[in-house]
Amino acid sequence: MRIKLVLTGLIWLSFFGNSEAQQALAIDKVENPGYLLLDKSLQFRITESVNSLYNFDFESAERGFRVLQYQYPEHPLPYFLMALSQWWKIAPDIENKRFDDAFIRQMDMVIQKADKMYDQDPTNKEAAFFLAGAYGFQGRLYSERKSWTRATFAGKNALKYLNLSRGEDELNPELMLGDALFNYFSVWIPENYPMLKPIVAFFPKGNKELGLKQLEDVAQNAFYARVEAQYFLFRLYASDEKQPYKALAITDYLHQKFPNNPYFHRSFARHLYAVGRMAEAKDESLEILKRIDEKWSGYESNSGRYAAFYIAQFFEKTNNGLEAKKYYLKTLSYGEESESQESGYYLYSLIALGKQANLEKNKPQAKAYFNQVKKYAKRKHPAHKEARDYIKKNKL
Repeated sequence: MRIKLVLTGLIWLSFFGNSEAQQALAIDKVENPGYLLLDKSLQFRITESVNSLYNFDFESAERGFRVLQYQYPEHPLPYFLMALSQWWKIAPDIENKRFDDAFIRQMDMVIQKADKMYDQDPTNKEAAFFLAGAYGFQGRLYSERKSWTRATFAGKNALKYLNLSRGEDELNPELMLGDALFNYFSVWIPENYPMLKPIVAFFPKGNKELGLKQLEDVAQNAFYARVEAQYFLFRLYASDEKQPYKALAITDYLHQKFPNNPYFHRSFARHLYAVGRMAEAKDESLEILKRIDEKWSGYESNSGRYAAFYIAQFFEKTNNGLEAKKYYLKTLSYGEESESQESGYYLYSLIALGKQANLEKNKPQAKAYFNQVKKYAKRKHPAHKEARDYIKKNKL
């Protein structure tokens, strides 16, 4: 576990710690008019393709990115966008490995194109940006796959391109995302994982408050980085920053903007549930289950596990035990399909079903459910303790 935390921290810093490379990319438009990343006319032309990407219309998005590859065959940007398309096919269910090869292959193309630019001009900050970003993204996937040797190699290569001097004080919002993430996570990582403090010590000192402010700036004003910034913001607001209503506002916007994105859809349902808007969470969750049944792109068992649990909770709180039981059982089914038996949704569904069985005077069934909790939950997990206490108190 400690090795995993250390290596994961290295990968995060190699990607998030893109601070210096990102800041060095704050372009003086007079001195560097040719950076494609900052070309406003190009952004206008590919808006529809980028929106299609986040709305899970990958066919339309990739058609636009292939046109871009034809127009700029030697530039890493279109290949980076194509790789990002593969990444979002993975995002709803990170355990799904079907798109790994295509994602790695596209990022390898980004590296190849950016390497050529960098070799021709080592002062090309745009090339350094794509090299750091491509290696960083690869490192993120390798760390998810527990491929630690490859993850570490990718992390070291990302770090290699972070030695550029800082740029202008006024950063272009397109290029501020790495700086924002670095400012936040260079403080967050040692706060949450003290063993990583010696590693973080090699980086410039960050500032969490500034990082959040920069993320908000990117989320409002960037083109390519806008949605990625919003993604990080709602996750941070929901967890570390303890501001669930801000998280809800962002996921509400993202779901309205990209209604076919399953990750944003389930995140919206999750944050409705978190703030107690149970009826709305139930309605969104029923729609998620409907889309799973209809085989919409990206809607799968992982999203079903979330949705079924929120529906079950709604019916339990409205004293409809029969419907609650139905959806807790669905949660178990989706959890087994996605091999997520150790997740909280799965464990607390078992507890709810165990309690219901006990109320129905079916003690053998109740004990079986609670024993399942003990089987899948780590001993220190609150669900494990609750199962032990319930068995003892009710003499199961």
